[in-house]
Amino acid sequence: MRHLTDTHAHTVASTHAYSTVDEYFREAAEKGLQLFSVTDHGPEMPDAPHPWHFGNMRVLPRIKYGVAMLRGIEANILPEPRAIDANETLMSFMDFGIASLHEPVFPPVDAKTHTQAMIAAMETGRIQILGHPGNPNYPIHIEEVVRAARDNNVLIEINNSSFVSSRSGSAPICVEILETVQRLDWKVALASDSHVHYTIGDVDVALSKVDAIGFPEAQVVTMNPARLLGFLKEHGKSVADELSEWLKAQDMPAILEM
Repeated sequence: MRHLTDTHAHTVASTHAYSTVDEYFREAAEKGLQLFSVTDHGPEMPDAPHPWHFGNMRVLPRIKYGVAMLRGIEANILPEPRAIDANETLMSFMDFGIASLHEPVFPPVDAKTHTQAMIAAMETGRIQILGHPGNPNYPIHIEEVVRAARDNNVLIEINNSSFVSSRSGSAPICVEILETVQRLDWKVALASDSHVHYTIGDVDVALSKVDAIGFPEAQVVTMNPARLLGFLKEHGKSVADELSEWLKAQDMPAILEM
């Protein structure tokens, strides 16, 4: 299986990352990636960009070097009642949102609290992907989270960096999450969580776990741009229509009218 998108990458706008948007475009084109996403951290992360950064992403090109780019955010999950640090106004500028738990914003508590916080974030209707839920610092009740993701049409992210460079100890939890998603007949997003352009599109380890358990390829929504954009269209995201001509030019299947 060839995985042709990447839904999670950080630019120099998040100052613990190291690459520009153009560097990502160039690297994605060189690797044969068809679509990637910029998802810098939400406002409550200590080194996050100003909220205006997200609204102004409209000045960025949709397509360069034949590669398409989605404008996203990795929002921070917060204790209730706020749920996430990306409000309706901010999200109106975004093609999609990821929501994740991060230690500088949400100090770890216990599995019940983490589970409730993830579910509250998904129930806002403002996110489409639940980011790196396998972090061992945030134990969760996995089945409850996956059921809530399915109920709210939110993808469970299988984050490649959780296997190779971040959140040490995530690997067995990520596999258990993937197995639970398979058992409950839900869907995943595979992503690099790149903080430098050299790793954009690198999901080989995550993909190997998908293959190892026989997870259905059809339920990997990020496998290709048409499938991902079709999913975003289910959420009413106009980017699916904006990129329809580009999809045709790439000789990819058209997105079905909803």
